[in-house]
Amino acid sequence: MPDYRNSSGFLYLEGTKLQRDAIFEAKRENISETSPFKVYPDAKKVPIPRPVKPLKDVWQCFEERRSVRKYSRRPLPLEYLSSLLWASQGVTAIHGRYLFRTAPSAGALYPIETYLCVNDCLSLQQGLYHYEVASAGLELMVDGDFGQELTLAALGQNMCNKAPVVFIWSAISRRTMSKYGSRGMRYVFMDVAHICENLLLAASALGLGACPIGAFFDDELNSLLGLDGIDETVVYMASVGFPK
Repeated sequence: MPDYRNSSGFLYLEGTKLQRDAIFEAKRENISETSPFKVYPDAKKVPIPRPVKPLKDVWQCFEERRSVRKYSRRPLPLEYLSSLLWASQGVTAIHGRYLFRTAPSAGALYPIETYLCVNDCLSLQQGLYHYEVASAGLELMVDGDFGQELTLAALGQNMCNKAPVVFIWSAISRRTMSKYGSRGMRYVFMDVAHICENLLLAASALGLGACPIGAFFDDELNSLLGLDGIDETVVYMASVGFPK
C-alpha cells in the first residue's frame, strides 16, 4: 500500500512507540485527570437482578463462540442481561478508590463506559441506558425505540434493530492518557477489546449469539447518546440475542 507510511494509523503507531534509550527522558503530555466513573444523576435508576452464572465449561465457550447476526424474536431475560453486564464490566474487588472488574484495564483506570440500546428485554422498557458500575444498576437515559436509528448509524447493519440488546461502549480517553500520555490511547482500545471478548464468551455460555460491530458513523452514534465526541466518544458495539 503506497500510502501506508503516510497514513494516520501508521503515524500514530510510530509516534507512540516506547524507545529504551529515551523512555525516562521523553516529556509526557500534561493531560489532566477526570472522574473515574460516569453517573447520570437525573436519570431513572433501574435495579437489575443478580447475574445468572451458567455451569458451561469455558473451553466449550471458546469452541462455540461465533459471530451471530440473525436473532429470534425471543426477548432477552433481564437476568441474562445482568449476567452479560457483570461478565463485561462487573466489580470483583474494591481497593481504595479502585473498583477492579472482570476485564483488565491499564493502570486500573477503566476508560470505557457501557451503554445499552434495549429493543426487547423482559421487565425493561425500550430505550437507551447507561450502566452505572458502582451500583451495578442501569440508568434510563431516554425511553423509546431506537433500533432503526442505531441501524442507520451503523451503516445499515440491521442486527442493531433486530437484536434484543445492543451494547455500545464509549471511551473517556483522558482517564488513561492522564497517566500514560498518547501511548495510553493504545491501552484504551485494548481495554474495550477485553470487555467485548468477555461479553462474547458470556453470551456463548448463556446460549446466546453476539456480534462485535466496529463500523459506524461516529458523530451520528455520539449524537444519539448525547456524547460530545471529544471528551467521550463511541469506540465499539456488540449485538446480543438468541440465535435464529
